[in-house]
Amino acid sequence: MATKRTLEIIEIFRKMYPEDIRCYLEHSDPWQLLVATILSAQCTDARVNMITKDLFVKYKTMKDYADADLSEMENDIRQAGFFRNKAKNIIACANMLLRDFDGKVPSDIDELTKLPGVGRKTANVIRGNIYGINSIVVDTHVKRISRRLKLTKEEDPEKIEYDLMKAIPEEYWININLWMITFGRQICKAQSPKCQECPLAGYCRDRHDVQIRPHHHRKA
Repeated sequence: MATKRTLEIIEIFRKMYPEDIRCYLEHSDPWQLLVATILSAQCTDARVNMITKDLFVKYKTMKDYADADLSEMENDIRQAGFFRNKAKNIIACANMLLRDFDGKVPSDIDELTKLPGVGRKTANVIRGNIYGINSIVVDTHVKRISRRLKLTKEEDPEKIEYDLMKAIPEEYWININLWMITFGRQICKAQSPKCQECPLAGYCRDRHDVQIRPHHHRKA
């Protein structure tokens, strides 16, 4: 059951971001989102969107990816970083989906995480954004902010996911992902958080840094 403190944090997020926030990765179907999410590991969403703008034109169907030449795919996604592993996983993933799932991206987390290159984070992106299944996605922003807000003490993404599932009411699981990602990009940045203008500063474990070393945040 959510604590009064957690509900207050949720209410502040609701006031900050009252409109529906969409997934930052551009896509037009479940397979495209899966490809984009695989590419997004250790890569910004903005860069992924630049890559997929051409990628989704060149490879129109899942079979196009399954039949793709590995070295050519590597070149197509080179800017995403770790491109060799990502290219191999995307091609293998397309082949497995065509062979074992009739070319459909599953919604079950155990089936999703059997796919090459798909961990819990990627699986939960698909479950939440495509199928509307309440899921917690722990990316770098969610990890940082949930620790700063003392919603978890963990470092491991899967343990953070379970802590957030316990702390946050289920109806807010999808929203909390998008709220924290937006908040992390706009205010609660990794290196230069804008603590002086943060409406959640009173809940932050690092708030004392503002009082002791305010000059640290003037760079933001």
